[in-house]
Amino acid sequence: MLKFDYKNVTAEILGEYNGLNLEQEFDCYHERIARIISDLNSKKDKPGQWLQWMNLGYSEETVWLVKEYAAMTQGLFENILVLGIGGSALGGMAICEALLKPYWNVLTEEQRNKFPRIFFLDNIDPDQINGLLDILDLKKTLVNVITKSGSTAETMSQFMILKNRLQEEIGDNYVRHIVATTDQNAGILRQISNEEGYKTFVIPDDVGGRFSVFSAVGLLPFALVGIDIEEMMQGVKDMDLALKNTDVRHNIAAQNALIHYLMDTQKGKNMTVMMPYSSKLRYVSDWFVQLWAESLGKEKFVDGNKINIGQTPIKAIGVTDQHSQIQLYNEGPNNKIINFIRVKDFDSTVDIPKIFEFTGVGYLGGKTVNELINAEADATKVSLVDYQRPNVTITMDKINPYNMGQLLYMFEVQTAIAGELYGIDTFNQPGVEQAKNYTYALMGRAGYEESAETLKQKMSL
Repeated sequence: MLKFDYKNVTAEILGEYNGLNLEQEFDCYHERIARIISDLNSKKDKPGQWLQWMNLGYSEETVWLVKEYAAMTQGLFENILVLGIGGSALGGMAICEALLKPYWNVLTEEQRNKFPRIFFLDNIDPDQINGLLDILDLKKTLVNVITKSGSTAETMSQFMILKNRLQEEIGDNYVRHIVATTDQNAGILRQISNEEGYKTFVIPDDVGGRFSVFSAVGLLPFALVGIDIEEMMQGVKDMDLALKNTDVRHNIAAQNALIHYLMDTQKGKNMTVMMPYSSKLRYVSDWFVQLWAESLGKEKFVDGNKINIGQTPIKAIGVTDQHSQIQLYNEGPNNKIINFIRVKDFDSTVDIPKIFEFTGVGYLGGKTVNELINAEADATKVSLVDYQRPNVTITMDKINPYNMGQLLYMFEVQTAIAGELYGIDTFNQPGVEQAKNYTYALMGRAGYEESAETLKQKMSL
């Protein structure tokens, strides 16, 4: 299991002003945390609660269907192109970056064990789109378009471009180059898929995009490039079992949720930094930023009273950002809590040769880069404590499918518990929807004519 170290947020380490009396807080919040955990698990099967993501680890049928399709298509495509944005892409990017060999897309076919390259088109920058289309042979590419509603302007515009290009280059067989992940019954993409005959996979009801990584949204791309999704889902299931424990002292998701909530509401730490010490985990930070920001950044409590609450998440990577951000974290405003992710055993070892022995860098010779990166992590933690800056550490023994399933699912549950502590709706996103509606109006979607006129007036001021 993952290991969680929270000693560097305690008053014993940081002092009373910046630190928490955690044993006292655990006692104080014991019953409330227990009730939150029990309520989440009791409501997860009820429609409209948006908690079906808590059941994804047990969806054996989805795993079987995904593996069957991956086996049927193996060897047919050199490239997988995933079209999606936000939760439809970030989880896939995080897992693929973590579990595939570094520089996967520039490895030879043999080095990739004959699995395809994978590309995520997660924006609508025209230069990025044209640049990618310039290097992809669409005759050897499978396009996975992901949108539950089928009305996501960014993803559907991408798909319209790709569908048109595929049809021009391949002809009637272009349908075999498209697989859609969308709603089971409703939505524009479901309608198009049924009419044109695309292979489809389902995004379950009551699973929001930022909580969808363990549905077909993530599992399909993972299986297509050879990631062991059964091992990953076992990690999810084992973590789910551990996080059913209603005792905050034995539930790491509840502990970190409570720590972040108290640091924000009692100690003024209204920012949280996600800083893994592994380049393979860099996109975990991106995925977490969306999860935390969209879930907890809310204008109102569930009772309708205005609050404007939520920690601002910040992405970082160790050791790179020791040279760009740590100066601010140590000597700037003391308004942050830092989350470190540590890897005990890397997949490989790099020795530092014994050269330049009579210079100021000679001490590095004979050591390993593995030792250096973990020494850097330890040094950063200690320096933060010297400045009374709170930090927690999650340690995994290795980066593998099982541990990645555990890590991301733990963050999902942590977010749900934090939302209950704040008293907000964790699963809506009205601030995002408003911007989407404005985009529809500006692009001329039917039914948004009045909004378009209002927007034009505002933009002319």
